[in-house]
Amino acid sequence: MPGFEIFGDEERKEVNEVLETGILFRYGFEPSRKGRFKAVRFEEKLKKITGAGFAHLCSSGTAALSTALAACGIGAGDEVIVPPFTFVATFEAVLSAGAVPVFSEIDDTLCLDPEKLDSVLTERTKAVLPVHMCGAMARIDEIRDFCRNRGLVLIEDACQSVGGFFNGRSLGTFGDMGCFSFDFVKTVTCGEGGAIVTNGKELYQKADQYSDHGHDHLGGSDRGADDHPVMGLNYRTSELHAAVGVAQLEKLDQIISLQRENKKIIKEALEAYPEVSFRTIPDASGDTATFLTFFLPDENKAAQTAAKLSEQQIPCPYWYRNNWHYFANWHHLKQMKRTARLPLEVLQQVPDYSKVRLEQSDAVMKRALSMQIMLSWTKEDIENRIEKLHTVFKG
Repeated sequence: MPGFEIFGDEERKEVNEVLETGILFRYGFEPSRKGRFKAVRFEEKLKKITGAGFAHLCSSGTAALSTALAACGIGAGDEVIVPPFTFVATFEAVLSAGAVPVFSEIDDTLCLDPEKLDSVLTERTKAVLPVHMCGAMARIDEIRDFCRNRGLVLIEDACQSVGGFFNGRSLGTFGDMGCFSFDFVKTVTCGEGGAIVTNGKELYQKADQYSDHGHDHLGGSDRGADDHPVMGLNYRTSELHAAVGVAQLEKLDQIISLQRENKKIIKEALEAYPEVSFRTIPDASGDTATFLTFFLPDENKAAQTAAKLSEQQIPCPYWYRNNWHYFANWHHLKQMKRTARLPLEVLQQVPDYSKVRLEQSDAVMKRALSMQIMLSWTKEDIENRIEKLHTVFKG
């Protein structure tokens, strides 16, 4: 990853076909389109890849999350269980919905620990939003069963895991809705983009409407003839972004195959060191292999190793100190730094996030490093990387 490493004539061809028509908008203008509907083609491809009954493309992964929450009826005052290790968009979308993010522990999958969910469950809990982090899956079957047994909505944040699966089933299809991201540094990129998949027709219709100001898209080529069954927002994508994504989705199998091959070689080199252990992946065959995550024995060794790897030009994010992906450094959330009052403040349901303690998650993240697996590595690049790894770990 990311997909831009293998941009080529395929992406240019799809984009040029849009420019030839001059129609960058995803809806309407049928007489001028020459039969070219890139967003629709993207959605059809994504349905085929995931096996989902419905797919809807929107402007970002964040927009996908916000749209899924709205379609599932998550709103003011509802509590949504989320992990502390994710990109900030996960809790931002929950706050934007007027709902309350409630953080629960992760385990060594780097994802929500299903055995800890009961400890944060309240009468206001409406949904669970697990995140399939760094290209691999949560214990999603157990989380799904938890939600079913308690009548909770399950929305999967699979933004980092397109193409991944668990027990032969695509990530994003275990819950009521699943969300993907196609931003510039994702496995498949549109530059900016996101998508929702679901097997529920009504949920799909609500998402389709909500993400386009409530349009029901039944007016044909005349958008003014559409009705508006619900209120919504503008989370539309453009045909240009979709065109890039169409070409990228065609390369998904190639991307994942190459990532798995490169990851396997690097992992085998690190297995020589007994102080190194690896992330638990519930179904290794479904890993998209975007990252190789490994653990050191303690916080000091992890931090020191990260620094030494950086000196060798082998950057490995030390997530515990990362500003954007781990709760420990989300000072803006803990101090409620916002541009205006949030709905949960009006409802007087503001948790004191500065007092949230996640000891199990801290213990995991303090020891974890992740190496991004690149598509552009040559055989010589990998050999050189392994040589530098040996230099660091033997030291």
